[in-house]
Amino acid sequence: MPEIARIGAAFAERRIALQLTQQTLADLAGVSRSSIQSLERGSGSVSFGAVVDIAEVLGLRIDMSAATE
Repeated sequence: MPEIARIGAAFAERRIALQLTQQTLADLAGVSRSSIQSLERGSGSVSFGAVVDIAEVLGLRIDMSAATE
């Protein structure tokens, strides 16, 4: 599974666990709902800055050390 797809699936799972809609998450993170949709689909068309902002709202941490292994 590509890394962006794995991240998107984890973000979707966390969003659902927090009972947030895609629109609510988008509003809280300051991104568009289409960015949330793209990320959750694993399309990879979301900027890294947006991923960081979304992760922060979800209470998740981006571990850059995993990317260098």
